[in-house]
Amino acid sequence: MSGILPLFLVSLCLIVGSVQSQSSSQDAFIIQYLERRLAQMEERLNQCEQSTTSVTQRTFDLSSEIRGYLSTLSVLRSEVKSQMDGMSVRVDRMERELEYLENKIPSQSEIEMEEALLEQQIKAAELDLLKRKAKIKVQNDCSTGLSQIKSLKIVKKAGDTYGSWFKDPSEGSAKIYLLSGIRNDTVLEYVSLQSFTERTSSPAKVVQLPFHWQGSGHVVYNGFLYYHKADTTNQIVKVDLLNGTVVDSTLLPGAGRMPVYSLNPNTYLDMAVDELGLWVIHADAEYGGNLVITKLEIGTLAVESVWDTQCRSHDAEGAFLICGTLYVVYNTRYGGRSTIQCLYDIHDTIHSNESPVMFFPKRYTSHSSIHYHPGEKQLYAWDDGYQTIYKVETRKDDQVIAD
Repeated sequence: MSGILPLFLVSLCLIVGSVQSQSSSQDAFIIQYLERRLAQMEERLNQCEQSTTSVTQRTFDLSSEIRGYLSTLSVLRSEVKSQMDGMSVRVDRMERELEYLENKIPSQSEIEMEEALLEQQIKAAELDLLKRKAKIKVQNDCSTGLSQIKSLKIVKKAGDTYGSWFKDPSEGSAKIYLLSGIRNDTVLEYVSLQSFTERTSSPAKVVQLPFHWQGSGHVVYNGFLYYHKADTTNQIVKVDLLNGTVVDSTLLPGAGRMPVYSLNPNTYLDMAVDELGLWVIHADAEYGGNLVITKLEIGTLAVESVWDTQCRSHDAEGAFLICGTLYVVYNTRYGGRSTIQCLYDIHDTIHSNESPVMFFPKRYTSHSSIHYHPGEKQLYAWDDGYQTIYKVETRKDDQVIAD
């Protein structure tokens, strides 16, 4: 019995030890399992934390982008509002302007009244022009027309290729004036034609002008020189040749924008004197380059009347007037026999298409100026530096007399 107990105790101890050994092994396995699970959970927690951080950053970025869009939208809204306000103001203004125009547009009856008034004014202007023409004819019983250019006399050769010379056409004057060149300020005065033709004769007087002249379209009448002032478009100056002072001046509207004659490109205003008084000839570009004649009051230089002619400036070298009729002289740019191919009568009694072409005496010429002397019935011309006189033959026009 005593031997069995120790053996039992030993067996019991072995069983207990075996149980304890098995319990320890299970605990270790559980611990390892738990540790693995904890590690997995920690990894998943880290992943979750990273995902949360990424989502948070993306949310912040999206929020910032949305705030930017909202700011831009606010600016655009302000601009649209400003444009709409401006458009509203413009619409209001347009409505007011339309209302104003509607009030200003005349009715059909008013338009008809205005047309009738305009027609009356045109008729009144035409009647006034006819009265002025009649007044010119009555005050100056002028019925002379050019018949032919009879003879030629070369008086002298003096001065430049271009220039102008003439005799004062006022009654009782015998003085001769010479203006050499297309731009100068010195006038030579001779007491008579005989004195001028003498080679050894000096001018009786040298007049220094206050301004240079332009071109060769000057004239003298009753001791006063009328000329185009240089460096101006259309200013005409009247100078007293006794003392060389300016008496008066005027601007000729619409003149001086192109040469009066294409063969004399330096002359823009051509002055002329005839039985009716003082004239200015110029070319009008807006009128196809045709010539325009203007009647000036010789004392005040006021414009009395203006006539548009059908005579062209192309290939023209000069012109002159006789009793209110313009005679235009044509040539070629190489120089040739000058001809009168166009005329214009302010009285409308002589027509260009009814008058034959008139030739200058046989000689190849190139005139830079031609001036008519109504008392002598002669033309004073400047021909390449030669001072020349043409004798003209005139006739009485029955139609003018009948008027």
